[in-house]
Amino acid sequence: MDKNILSIIEEDHIEVPMLYAALAGMNAADIAGVFQNISRKKMAQIFRLLPKTMAADVFAYIEPEEQQIIVEALTEDEVSDIINKLFVDDAVDVVEEMPADVVNRVLQNVGAEKRKLINQILQYPDDSAGSIMTTEYVELREHHTAAEAFEHIRKIGINKETIYTSYVIRKDRFLAGVVSAKDLMLADPADKIGDIMDANFVSANTTDDREATAALFTKYGLLSLPVVDKDNHMVGIITVDDAVEVIEEEATEDFEKMAALNPSDEPYLKTPILKLTRNRILWLLVLMLSATVTGTIIAGYEDALAALPALIVFIPMLMDTGGNAGSQTSTLIIRGMAIGEIQLKDMLRVLGREIRIALLCGLGLGIINYARIWIMYGRSGAGSRSTHLLSLTVTLSLVITVVIAKGIGCVLPMVAKKLKLDPAIMASPIITTLVDGTSLAVYFAIAGSIFGL
Repeated sequence: MDKNILSIIEEDHIEVPMLYAALAGMNAADIAGVFQNISRKKMAQIFRLLPKTMAADVFAYIEPEEQQIIVEALTEDEVSDIINKLFVDDAVDVVEEMPADVVNRVLQNVGAEKRKLINQILQYPDDSAGSIMTTEYVELREHHTAAEAFEHIRKIGINKETIYTSYVIRKDRFLAGVVSAKDLMLADPADKIGDIMDANFVSANTTDDREATAALFTKYGLLSLPVVDKDNHMVGIITVDDAVEVIEEEATEDFEKMAALNPSDEPYLKTPILKLTRNRILWLLVLMLSATVTGTIIAGYEDALAALPALIVFIPMLMDTGGNAGSQTSTLIIRGMAIGEIQLKDMLRVLGREIRIALLCGLGLGIINYARIWIMYGRSGAGSRSTHLLSLTVTLSLVITVVIAKGIGCVLPMVAKKLKLDPAIMASPIITTLVDGTSLAVYFAIAGSIFGL
């Protein structure tokens, strides 16, 4: 951010011409960042100094909390001017984030047609493609020529979300094809749109999951995506900026779930302490109580530990290694499912691969561990046999633990997906807790068998 801008704003008497000139030369997204660093009382004042041609663009980038402060400070005419200049999807975002009283004021200052479109989009489920689309796109007809299409775009393009792709509409708003700006520029001016359009296009349904829809942008390298109803009637489009925002939000949500946190839509520094605590304590409580299983297993083998205290030394290593092995696998599987590389039908194939990987990892770790124990505890005479048996016990336990951990880390996220749950909840904390208990049971069973405890 330009420190010169902040220094101008922080002055008691703002040099308006200097600030105006500085703001006019900045990108809308960068200007929006300024509002996160100025006092509440100056927000509306600074916003009013923005060039009229870029005020709506800047408002769309401003964080919801600052948007609310600005709306509450502006006049009815000023609110109407901003909201009516926003693209429909940006206006919907504003409405979704505001309190009810501010929403009512915003909608009262929106034109009837835009209000109807906003309400239409708000009716779609929050996780659907329809909820992130806009209705401002370029329509063409098959009988138009390339020259007529250019003329049409020049007239209406200023008010559209994007002009890089146009959509060919037939009667009853049936989507017949798409035409890129490149197609139009390379075509002969007399060519018909119906002859140069691409009828083999990718589209989304209004009820499709928004995360799956956003993934189409990555798969096909799209700048925009048409959204249709079940009869292929054009309803709206989703642009790449909205798709990127969805991908970021979903990735953040998965990350939080994988860390045993309840997801939050609010920025960390603006989230109340009590809410952050509430988002964390439930999972901590569940994991704490589930960890009592580990304590119960250890308590059940007190006699064995008393007879052979050396067994205690290797418990942390086994539990940590098992938890890490399971976390490695679960992270890869969850990520693979999120980007479409792994499907539910691949479960047996993936499980087979992970078991083979686990055996190789387990054997490698086991051999190194066997040598380490022998070096640490090895001695001549009668004690050497005990050291050998201890090494064998820990090594076998380690190999089996790694295999089990990777199996659990592979299967649990896929089972969650099958049950219509978010696979991210079956990540590191849950898997580590399960593996801890399992690794101890395996360890003590092997020790009991080898040492006759």
